[in-house]
Amino acid sequence: MDVKLVNFLNQPLTLHWHGMRGDNAMDGVAPLTQNAVLANQDFSYRRLLPEPGLFCYRPSVYGHTPELMGRGLKGLLIVDEPEPLPCDLDLAIVLDSLKIDLNQIITGDFDPYFSLNSNRLQDEFTTVNGKTAPLSLGVQPGGRVRLRLANLSNAQIMILRFIGIKPFVIAIDSQPCTAFEPVRGSIPMAPGARFELMFDMPTIPASKAKVTLFSSEKGDQDVIVLDSQGSPVSHSKPISNLPLNKTLPAEIKLNNSKKIDLTLALNKDQSKPAWTINGRRSEGYSGAPLFKVKAGTPVTLGYINQAPLPVAMHVHGHAVRLLHDKDDGWEPYWRNSIIVPPLKTKHVAFVAEAPGKWALHDDILENEAAGLATWFLVE
Repeated sequence: MDVKLVNFLNQPLTLHWHGMRGDNAMDGVAPLTQNAVLANQDFSYRRLLPEPGLFCYRPSVYGHTPELMGRGLKGLLIVDEPEPLPCDLDLAIVLDSLKIDLNQIITGDFDPYFSLNSNRLQDEFTTVNGKTAPLSLGVQPGGRVRLRLANLSNAQIMILRFIGIKPFVIAIDSQPCTAFEPVRGSIPMAPGARFELMFDMPTIPASKAKVTLFSSEKGDQDVIVLDSQGSPVSHSKPISNLPLNKTLPAEIKLNNSKKIDLTLALNKDQSKPAWTINGRRSEGYSGAPLFKVKAGTPVTLGYINQAPLPVAMHVHGHAVRLLHDKDDGWEPYWRNSIIVPPLKTKHVAFVAEAPGKWALHDDILENEAAGLATWFLVE
């Protein structure tokens, strides 16, 4: 891949390749892995694409990312498998949630501290591929659908429900997994999360398959509506798995891992930066690394969320396993980021295999800009 970024804006820019592992120099995080691209400057990103998957690209400039993302600088990057799974419809979906005024104009307020103090992290206007939800399409009865979902909102954790269909998750955060049915027919998607699902449409003509966005305040909102239309089709073979990524470790030696806890809290005096990590005011991507490890070292991170709001902690350049709360096991899929509910603790493990300076931050971008960001060094 060879991409040249030319900045015609009056704000600094980069391109971060969300979900891609390794190649630290091309990770696009300013000021950690590169200097920001200033107005009328350019920067070329060149990297190999050895892994298929659903990725996204977006700016990552500390303190500026919420506005750059919130005004639409983001998109999907799909790297197909050598032999994609057969389907009748391959549907790529970007979900977004915008701050708008009464005239449906994106508001100019992207101050993360205002968002924290006014509880405005939950945005109000839902879009699907840049248009007002829901997206409506006709699909043949019995047709097989591959649904590639990405939540590219700044701050909203989206809980999606599936109605009228039996979906199977086949990949999460760019990494294939053994196909499974979502628990209670729903999936939680933090900002930046990507899920790929396969399902067969209802065989009865005029039946509907829906994806809805859960809201305890407003009620469920339809985001995707698929109508069974046209000539029926059938599939004799069940939904199959994508090939698993054999370059990821089959086992992580937790007993030999470097164990790091991150106690995440809001400043009680409401000063800036708003967040502390392990009792210290965050320096973002400046200062010393949170920790250093040699390449190939297993790492266990404990996220201790002492704040009254959820966070979605993201390890750049690596795929992580979510560890079980009550035993030494882990979930059977890989993740980029993990949702940590208010006043709860979650643990992840990974092998730090890619040398470089790697960002570790909240994927709720207003929180990152308000100080919930740090970094680690792999030597």
